[in-house]
Amino acid sequence: MAAANHYELLQIAQDASPQELRQAFRRLSKRYHPDTTELPAGQAEEAFRQLQLAYLTLSDPERRRVYDDSLIKPAPAPVRPVRLAVPQPAPVRRALSGGEWFALLLLGLAVAFSLVLGVGLAWARGTELLREPSWWPGGEQTAQTFQPSTAADVVPAAPSGAAVQPSAAGA
Repeated sequence: MAAANHYELLQIAQDASPQELRQAFRRLSKRYHPDTTELPAGQAEEAFRQLQLAYLTLSDPERRRVYDDSLIKPAPAPVRPVRLAVPQPAPVRRALSGGEWFALLLLGLAVAFSLVLGVGLAWARGTELLREPSWWPGGEQTAQTFQPSTAADVVPAAPSGAAVQPSAAGA
């Protein structure tokens, strides 16, 4: 954070008021204070020390006048804000932690235990483990349609003039 002069360090103009000076110092001190920055400790301390020196020099009117007299009037340079390193997000793919591996192991054991328990209970009860569904073609339980093949299967119609007697099974 080596700036050419205190004004560039505080990112203010040379004719800045004491209020603008105080606001610039507060804004930058929050950014570079060793307790609140992400910079390395040594670099943060040096940057904060330079900010304090610039503020102490420019906040006192007599020191400011002496400092302004000592400056050589350079051509106005554009003020560039100092950019801090932006923390990068964690990569999407990462190695599984020990706790995650343990959870996966427990999940696998629970699935295996459930399968063994289900098959064991079915075997102990004597139920059929593999059974073809009734809807599969060629299975034993295919649907049969009624097609009378002999004359005995056909029920004769009642004569037209005869009264139909209800049967004992139907009543």
